[in-house]
Amino acid sequence: MTEKIAMLVDSGMDTPPELIEKGGIFVAPLNIIYSDGIYMDKIEITANEIYERLDEEVPKTSLPSISYVQQLIEEIKAAGYEKIVCVTISSGLSGTHNALRLTLEEHPEIESFIVDTKSIGIGAGIQSAYLKHEIENGKTFEELKKIAIHLPEKGHVFFSFPTLEYLKKGGRIGLVSSVLGTALNLNPIITCNEDGIYYTYSKARGRRKSLKKMIDAIEKSVNHVSSYDLAVTYGTDKEEALKMVEEMKSKFPNYRHFYMVEVSPVLGAHSGPGAIGVSMLAI
Repeated sequence: MTEKIAMLVDSGMDTPPELIEKGGIFVAPLNIIYSDGIYMDKIEITANEIYERLDEEVPKTSLPSISYVQQLIEEIKAAGYEKIVCVTISSGLSGTHNALRLTLEEHPEIESFIVDTKSIGIGAGIQSAYLKHEIENGKTFEELKKIAIHLPEKGHVFFSFPTLEYLKKGGRIGLVSSVLGTALNLNPIITCNEDGIYYTYSKARGRRKSLKKMIDAIEKSVNHVSSYDLAVTYGTDKEEALKMVEEMKSKFPNYRHFYMVEVSPVLGAHSGPGAIGVSMLAI
């Protein structure tokens, strides 16, 4: 008999919305903190609303509300799910992973395990998408555990940020050098290391060279595998993102799934409106 397995994810992962709409994925929203109040990511505030206010205030971000997560767990149980696969953004960048782990431990009546993606945004979302497809393919809970533990080492994510100003102000700079000057037109390419912490993968002078270097980085990753999932994420520049999608589809035709996802508000608060990201996951 097929097990009824739900997924619990956080909003900072940018899980493809078309998969969330199918049902079976429950999203715990992180919080966006302004001087005038706290807003739930993707529920009470959009990325564009954050971008419009960046000149006057760069918001802080914080963990999902524990009471909201408790409510989601009750919804999962009420819907008849027997087990939970929980997937989170990197524990090296946020306390979200630990908060969800502790909350799930308070519910021994429903079996669960938690995955630290060691990534963020679409780099984490592409992992949750993979697991959702595996659930739909009938994988057992025990099989999913074995698959999930290896996903972080099979994936890569790269972001091009025109400025590090917002990352620095938000306190999420990680191992990234914050002295790169916008006056030099340097566009750093940011990724996550094996501990899930931001670092500078490369630097490029100008936007076009930065985007090309990201595609080159993906090429190095896909050259070693026969099949993979791909994704592109963006802030406000959807037109540029669409160009990236077409170029990657042409250059890397052996993809299984290709996702295009808008950057979540919580990540947009740190990246600013000009972010473009690419991700791959070996399958």
